[in-house]
Amino acid sequence: MLTLATPVVMAELGWVTMGIVDTVMVGRLGPEAIGAAGLAGNLFFTIAVFAMGLLLGLDPLVAHAFGAKRLDECHRWLVAGVWLGLLVSIPLVGVVLLVNAALGVWGLPPEVLRLTQPYMSILAWSLPPLLLYAAFRRYLQAMNIVKPVMFALVSANLLNVFGNWVLIFGHLGMPAMGVPGSAISTLVARILMAGYLFVTILLHEAHMTPPGLSHVEGRLRETPMGLDLPGVRRLFSIGLPAAGQAVLEVGVFAAATALAGRVSAKALAAHQIALNMAGFTFMVPLGIASAAAVRVGQATGRSDPAGASTAGWTAIAIGVLFMATAATVFLTLPRVLIRGFTTDAAVTELGVGLLFVAAIFQLFDGLQGVATGALRGLGDTRTAMIWNLAGHWFFGLPLGYLMCFHWGFGVAGLWWGLSAGLMICGVALLAVWSRKGTALAAIAA
Repeated sequence: MLTLATPVVMAELGWVTMGIVDTVMVGRLGPEAIGAAGLAGNLFFTIAVFAMGLLLGLDPLVAHAFGAKRLDECHRWLVAGVWLGLLVSIPLVGVVLLVNAALGVWGLPPEVLRLTQPYMSILAWSLPPLLLYAAFRRYLQAMNIVKPVMFALVSANLLNVFGNWVLIFGHLGMPAMGVPGSAISTLVARILMAGYLFVTILLHEAHMTPPGLSHVEGRLRETPMGLDLPGVRRLFSIGLPAAGQAVLEVGVFAAATALAGRVSAKALAAHQIALNMAGFTFMVPLGIASAAAVRVGQATGRSDPAGASTAGWTAIAIGVLFMATAATVFLTLPRVLIRGFTTDAAVTELGVGLLFVAAIFQLFDGLQGVATGALRGLGDTRTAMIWNLAGHWFFGLPLGYLMCFHWGFGVAGLWWGLSAGLMICGVALLAVWSRKGTALAAIAA
């Protein structure tokens, strides 16, 4: 599990690091710039994560085919994933632009709105390469090819740092573009990620047989590249609940970000800083969840229920151990962490309080994340969606709104509400996996 999960975790950390780097580098322009980049990034990601979630169906489909040593079927799912990514990217770019145009009625501080809209209008065009990257990545990692995924994110982060330095502050003869310069840098980095994984697939198919397969049943170049509507529909049907779950989870934090912006610019900045750190730690269980989906899916494909059960429980144990460590760091070093983003005293004080709440929900966030991946490996993408809807939107966010705006807790109240939603999701999904894992073990016996 660790051999597969470690590069995937590094890739997930690289993904969220891109957002953190943007926040840190625009932070030199002031709290308003932090809030603008964070708000635009979170709203974009809420839409993008839905589209990428549709491609999560590649995890069980490719992993099952790989476990059954059907390389030709793996290829067909890759082609279906590319088609699905391209088809959904066109309307969703329009959705991002419409949301951006509607920000003026959200009641945001004028200084934040002025910086947010140009940033988001550029970021919208990074969606097509992002979805191609997601399809290529799911295909590769379902066949245990994970190091190129990690390398793509590391390279993209280095390019993004350099691009931010050049475009935000105006180096190497370029004009100082401020916050929009960060969006341009992110767009270029995402194009690089997709291009690198595309070349990786071509080289791999030309020169190598994937590990675990004794022979090649059909090269990628022999696979029909046309639109396979039945295949795309099946991928869509499996991916839609996973996309719903992902957007419900990410969307609740985006909604909280918008609500935090109504409190004050400093509250929004503190919220964004704490959210970046909580999101960073969550990338570890998210990467472990991807590995769990692959391992459980491969075991299912080779008709090994005991292996599927063991893989799921192993992933959950690793995720819980890491998140307990992250909670300890948040509790003991909050000021050190916050000061890496800002020197503003008011923002720091608010951020320390938010990190305390984040420490409380770390364990449950890890539980629900990894259990979601294990269930996805079995082809179950609906259960996590249902519990995320109930925990976050029917309970957590309404509670947070009341605590923030009616009960006097301020932005910390939003976080206590989100924490309660995560607790519900974590306990519920662990119970579901426990039931299914026990059933798998009984089948093996």
